[in-house]
Amino acid sequence: MAKVKERHDVKELRELSKEELLARAGDRRKTLFDLKNKHSTGVLDSTADLGKTKRDIARCLTVAREKERATVAAPQGAPKAANLAGKKE
Repeated sequence: MAKVKERHDVKELRELSKEELLARAGDRRKTLFDLKNKHSTGVLDSTADLGKTKRDIARCLTVAREKERATVAAPQGAPKAANLAGKKE
């Protein structure tokens, strides 16, 4: 059931602009900082929130990077990825 929700979150993230994604990642970083402080003082109720927040940050940054790479067009005549890996066509 959790995987379905994660996929839904990624769909929502892909609809956001790169700036909105980076802002959301920044907010999550602040949340992560607060969670780490609570964890160090022993006040944090669920340590699973630390991992969930880290994954949210990674999702936001991954989608932002995908958008960045999609806007940059590959130059004409660039070698294919298979050629760079040493594979023959």
